[in-house]
Amino acid sequence: MSTDSHTPVLVWFRDDHRLTDNPALSAAAATGSQVLCFYILDEVSEGIRPLGGAARWWLYGSLKALGNALKRVGSNLLILRGSAPLIVDKLVQATGASAIYWNRRYGASEIALDSMIKKHLMDRGIKAHSFNGRLLHEPWEIVNQAGKPFQVFTPYLRAVRTRAIKAPLPAPRTLQGGIWPETSPDEVASLHELGLEPSSPDWAGGLRQEWQPGERAARDKLARFLEAGLKGYMDDRDRPGRDGTSRLSPHLRFGEIGPRQVWHAVMAAVARRPDLEQDAEKFLSEIVWSDFTYQLLHEHPHLPDKPHSSRFESFPWIDDHVAIRAWRKGLTGYPIVDAGMRQLWQTGWMHNRVRMIVASFLVKHLLTDWREGERWFWDTLVDADAANNAFSWQWIAGSGPDSAPFHRIFNPVAQGEKFDPDGSYVRTHVPELSELPAAFIHKPWEAPPSMLREAGVGLGDTYPRPIVPHGPARERALEAFRSLRGLTAEPIA
Repeated sequence: MSTDSHTPVLVWFRDDHRLTDNPALSAAAATGSQVLCFYILDEVSEGIRPLGGAARWWLYGSLKALGNALKRVGSNLLILRGSAPLIVDKLVQATGASAIYWNRRYGASEIALDSMIKKHLMDRGIKAHSFNGRLLHEPWEIVNQAGKPFQVFTPYLRAVRTRAIKAPLPAPRTLQGGIWPETSPDEVASLHELGLEPSSPDWAGGLRQEWQPGERAARDKLARFLEAGLKGYMDDRDRPGRDGTSRLSPHLRFGEIGPRQVWHAVMAAVARRPDLEQDAEKFLSEIVWSDFTYQLLHEHPHLPDKPHSSRFESFPWIDDHVAIRAWRKGLTGYPIVDAGMRQLWQTGWMHNRVRMIVASFLVKHLLTDWREGERWFWDTLVDADAANNAFSWQWIAGSGPDSAPFHRIFNPVAQGEKFDPDGSYVRTHVPELSELPAAFIHKPWEAPPSMLREAGVGLGDTYPRPIVPHGPARERALEAFRSLRGLTAEPIA
């Protein structure tokens, strides 16, 4: 892939904030040309969904770390804000670049935008090269025997298991002449000027305490997980009171580490310790799951805002603002739900098992449209991801492809007792219940009055009573679902 070595080439960073296993960056470096790197915060192009607050906070730290990493190899990161098509055109004109390199995005609006930019550049004789830097396999690569994309995860996983995973690329040791000229477009902004971090009020203290964005932090976290967390993952991953997950999701979301890096690091760990094989199989299936959600988003671009099953367009949702507010604040009266929602607000992250429990509660106990929950998670999760977030909410609602049936309604008490049996997760995030014994911590309303007094719990005072009773709420949800009988469950094209 040769270019004129006397003219620079551009690398456009998007959701790939790393130097290692970055196909676009490696290909640009291999040209021998001057490599100029840039990032655009585009919140104005048609169809582009602005990041939520927690993801914007992460982006600040991620771009800062990326800029420092580029400086170590002799380059720097130009940051701009505005319309990507307009800015890319200006950058090409200002630098005389002969080519531009980027890693692909998979949302419909992003695909349309990138295709338009690529055509415009190529019409002018500027080469535009795109790569897969986000997924193990492209959304169109894993197909069934009929040549169609899979709609069910298990056969998709089996198909992936038959294919080799490419080895990750090394990071470039140096980038030839990668310093931007002083003359640059008006849209150039400092990282601070992007306004990504909250100020009034500054609600990100818990996020700063919990996370360190950046490629180096991602590699360190993976190494610690392989050393101390992978063993026992099959069991511990469902126990929110334990440190049993990798917590790599925001690093993967922003491309600070790539799935191929994770895959090969896990396989190397298994080669050293064969006893890790079953835990590794389960963990790697979660990496494949992320690919699967992107295949579904690519095939069904409406997933973030329309139910995949058309009959759910007629579902009798209830718009109860008081109940929704209680859910957001972790004041539903169901301790496992409240613990999850408070963990989310404080840290920008929630344990995956608890995500399912709180989502089921919102959609089924409160009969709230799943899109309300999808929007809240988009704003509050540091790992908010267009494919995984949308698909997961439709999975819970029963309206998506390969979804749980709507009549699968989690009992929040039973879920708490099963996955947080000693109450350690609830005690951490709902401290007003911390003195209750395990037998009652997931159902404090059943505790004897003397026990509540001794534990300092005043139901309806220091901790709310359940905002809806489980049994009647379950029957109400089932009745709402029965109202859809007779409607054809056709996927929305």
